[in-house]
Amino acid sequence: MNQAQKAINQLIEQTEKNVIGQSHVVKALVMGLLTNGHVLLEGLPGTAKTRSVKSLANLLNTSFGRIQFTPDLLPSDVTGTEVYQERDGKPQLHFQAGPIFNSIVLADEVNRAPAKVQAALLEAMAEGTITVGGETHQLPELFMVLATQNPVEQEGTYPLPEAQMDRFIMKVTVDYPEDEAEREIIRLVRSEELPDESAADNRSEQSTSYHIEPELVIEARRQLPNITVSELVENYIVALVMATRKPERYKDSQLSKWIEIGASPRASIALDKCARANAWLMGRDYVSLDDVRAVLPAVIGHRFSLSYDALADGVSHQRVVEELLDSVEIG
Repeated sequence: MNQAQKAINQLIEQTEKNVIGQSHVVKALVMGLLTNGHVLLEGLPGTAKTRSVKSLANLLNTSFGRIQFTPDLLPSDVTGTEVYQERDGKPQLHFQAGPIFNSIVLADEVNRAPAKVQAALLEAMAEGTITVGGETHQLPELFMVLATQNPVEQEGTYPLPEAQMDRFIMKVTVDYPEDEAEREIIRLVRSEELPDESAADNRSEQSTSYHIEPELVIEARRQLPNITVSELVENYIVALVMATRKPERYKDSQLSKWIEIGASPRASIALDKCARANAWLMGRDYVSLDDVRAVLPAVIGHRFSLSYDALADGVSHQRVVEELLDSVEIG
């Protein structure tokens, strides 16, 4: 195990100490880092979505910004704006950068914002740049949007545009914790409230001793292209994605009844990247079929549209992914 792998595994371990019972969320966030992608977390309020992102950002020795999305948010609140200034008696327009110019950006409750704000965020996610006043500004090399959203059935929320959903390399559902995890959460928060100096010193030591340098994340990214992907694995990835576009091929399944619009080529690219990241985290230099199956729900679940029949029958994206795994043969 090389230095980058040790650092990333330590990053996962330390983040999980602060986020109880959500190990799949922590792993997804780290995989987003490794693949230079963005991650969307969906769940009801109080399920540690924001805490997960902040805990990860605190362990990375890099800049962090948070944007609380609201219906009255303006694009300039995200990107920044040009400010009028006088220098040496001469009027000038000076660009004042917004919170999007941090390396780790928490877009909290992203589906409460209007369309113009979503468009500004989409440029940052897709191009790694921001355009203000006709001038394009480059975002940091280590840049990731970690967005949280409430289920769209909640009041005051709006479905994200399909083009923006497709830009998230993974979408992870954050559920309520189980009994034992709930007890651990109570104990963790109680320990954080302790006023005595020893507890404060403990928390200070935990928060400062495990910083990961951004260079190690960049180095980890450079190692992913060296992970071997066999033709068998490539064919399996293609078959899974094509099953969402041509579900009629699988006559013994419900896919043609449930899928209205299939996944784009970004799904294939994301599956390849995330499967390699999963293999790398497991310490292997090759991708197995299990790597593809492990990342499939989070990678493809938000990239296809359900049919009217599926919606009427209460069929979820997760159920369709299960049908994909059951229907698409290996080889």
